[in-house]
Amino acid sequence: MPEMKFNVRWPDDTESLCYSPSLVIEEHLAPGTSYTLDDFIGRSRTALTIASDRVMQKYGFPCSRAMGQLAELERLVAGFRGHDPASPDGRVTVLAFHRDNAPQAGARR
Repeated sequence: MPEMKFNVRWPDDTESLCYSPSLVIEEHLAPGTSYTLDDFIGRSRTALTIASDRVMQKYGFPCSRAMGQLAELERLVAGFRGHDPASPDGRVTVLAFHRDNAPQAGARR
């Protein structure tokens, strides 16, 4: 299965490199788009669950890495809940997608 990595910028201007075991993430998030915290985590949850289910269909077990990524995103979103979700400060921006398996910058800067 083709893997996908994607960079996001959090409300405090830190960035994370995230993982999906499937390109399905492209159907739910778009580079250059800013999402409210709730919208971002909802879209991420849907995409990563679908991706994990695809791994299950192909290999007979869910993708623990996708579920781990989802847990990390949920933890980070929970930490930003105090931000006003309607303001730009309370938004997550998807910066880029990476389809290749080349190493990218650190997981969180």
